[in-house]
Amino acid sequence: MAVSGAKPKPPGQAVTQHPQAFDWTLVPDAPFVGGPALGYRRPAWPAATRRWWSVVSTMPHCSLWSRADWQFALDTAEVHARFVAGGGATELRIREKLLGVTLDARRDLRIRYVQAAEGVAGDAEAPANVLNLDDFRDL
Repeated sequence: MAVSGAKPKPPGQAVTQHPQAFDWTLVPDAPFVGGPALGYRRPAWPAATRRWWSVVSTMPHCSLWSRADWQFALDTAEVHARFVAGGGATELRIREKLLGVTLDARRDLRIRYVQAAEGVAGDAEAPANVLNLDDFRDL
């Protein structure tokens, strides 16, 4: 789900001085390998849906997905196949936004692709100007 509130501004353009309530999730910019195949849910998947699945199942942020997220993506492939047959555009658009298919959707989800040198999720260090409160306490 998208995070509530205004979209974050680029570094250096923020108006407020307080820290953001939700931080970015940094994901290495490398194609994901190991996603499930489309499977046998349909007798024959349309060629457009197979191409769509090859893009969606290799997005770098797929490494963050759980089994439930993959099931949602497989269900979205079914919606895409129905769209190719002539319907369901609104549902497909909503589901693709939740999956983070476009750059705008990833910004709403606070997902940013970074090069390996920039760091990944979980490698955040404290900024240099943060003070340790224990230094000021009379313990």
